[in-house]
Amino acid sequence: MKKVESHVQRQVNEWIHNTVLIEGYDIPFKYKRQKKYKSLKGARVDLIYYPDLESIAGIEFEYMKVIQINLS
Repeated sequence: MKKVESHVQRQVNEWIHNTVLIEGYDIPFKYKRQKKYKSLKGARVDLIYYPDLESIAGIEFEYMKVIQINLS
């Protein structure tokens, strides 16, 4: 179980992009949903994820792509 420090949701076309910061990690965890979800800030979650790279303006950033997230 990991504790969520920050949870941000933003609309991109038809999808809601979610970014979660986890206590003890410097890398953001990202996932997409079709509907907005309640804020996970302060919640304990179980995650299944893998590392991935995102290129923004020619600069590569590492993030964790979330496959499954469950509230604990």
